[in-house]
Amino acid sequence: MRLRFLSRYVGNKAFYKSVLTLLIPIIIQQFITNFVSLLDNVMVGSLGTEAISAASIANQIMMVFMLAIFGGLSGASIFGAQFFGKGDMDGMRYTFRFKMIFAVLCSAVAILIYIVWGEAFIASFLKGESNGGDLDLTLRSGCAYLNIMLWGLPPFALVQVYAGTLREAGETRAPMFAGICAILTNLFGNWVLIFGHLGAPALGVEGAAIATVISRWVELVIVAVFAHRHEDRYPFFAGAYKSLYVPGKLAGRIVRTGAPLLVNEILWSLGMTFINQFYSSRGLNAVAALNITGTAWNLFCVIMFAMGSAVSIMVGQRLGAGQMEEARDVDRKLIFLTEVIHVIIGTAMILTSSLIPKLYNVGPDVQDLTRQMLIIAGIALPIHSFAHVTYFTIRSGGRTVITFFFDALYTWVVTVTAAFLLTRFTDWSIVQIYLCVQFIDVLKVVIGLIMLRSDFWARNVVND
Repeated sequence: MRLRFLSRYVGNKAFYKSVLTLLIPIIIQQFITNFVSLLDNVMVGSLGTEAISAASIANQIMMVFMLAIFGGLSGASIFGAQFFGKGDMDGMRYTFRFKMIFAVLCSAVAILIYIVWGEAFIASFLKGESNGGDLDLTLRSGCAYLNIMLWGLPPFALVQVYAGTLREAGETRAPMFAGICAILTNLFGNWVLIFGHLGAPALGVEGAAIATVISRWVELVIVAVFAHRHEDRYPFFAGAYKSLYVPGKLAGRIVRTGAPLLVNEILWSLGMTFINQFYSSRGLNAVAALNITGTAWNLFCVIMFAMGSAVSIMVGQRLGAGQMEEARDVDRKLIFLTEVIHVIIGTAMILTSSLIPKLYNVGPDVQDLTRQMLIIAGIALPIHSFAHVTYFTIRSGGRTVITFFFDALYTWVVTVTAAFLLTRFTDWSIVQIYLCVQFIDVLKVVIGLIMLRSDFWARNVVND
């Protein structure tokens, strides 16, 4: 019995070596990104509750665009990983072009929407109690931050195109290097522009936005130059801009596969935005505490996010090569590894829950709210990590309609509804509501287990 369990869920040295080779650059980049985001948050947080709340609300609104980019590119990435596994470089080139066209169009639409309705979006988060804060100042700061951040949307989208395509080909170090350079640029820019060092004006929240925009352009330049200077190693970049041609049949298949993912990410991110808007009815202190908790959550979840990428790449390449049984075996072992790791990380999150809030210049009420939320998030982390890698498993085989039901539909029918009802029809505290919303995904885990056992997801989309 023990040997059977080990053979099904525990890999050999070669397996873990291949996992680490893929994961380590992604983890390093994401860890540094989120660690600097934490420092960025601390810097902005030192300006007061209004400043951190303004940046939090604006970033929550922009998350819809960012996840729309991820969702729109995800459908093409399924084909990219499988084309590379098959050795079809023309297919990779067409997929890259498709992603570029989508990224440019999506950026243009997002900028227009935020210019027209950005202030109204931010104002919708400021309808609760002020808890002693200045809601008008928060609104002005949030609008100023958002307007500057719009300049960073196009490079953000294009970086995802280049970095995602390189990762599909197994190249994770170059995106990591570009990301680290961008992070250091952002950190230095924050220090100079937020507080006015080296003779620069102290721009506060606006300085943080300017530093972020500069860092995104730096990242794009580095990753694009690397890609085109190594066309011998990655021939699908050669001639990529000679035309915008993508075979109609392939474009149609990518759209059919990717549309549910695009809609999924938009609806999921809108769902998260609505949930946070519902939470904001509990006051400005709740907004600040949720921002700190969310930033810390992202730092503790870097391995979870990386494991999703590992499932997409390692399982997707095997599916593209027609190795169905091997794809199932690799996926099963990756999921087990994910859960073991996140029991440990969740424990670490709980143990540091009283230390993280002390990094911020916020009142004791916000610190206490944050501590309680971090404990809840740490306990719930294994639940969310399982749902996360299950989503990427189903997606790797092109079952994108199912992923839509599993992710976005579940979020709206179950999670958003629960948050709405609890915030509107109870007098529960934000901590009690947050607890219920975090643990409602237990049902999602049960659904995921049923789908994984069916093996319906294991499909080769490039040869269908």
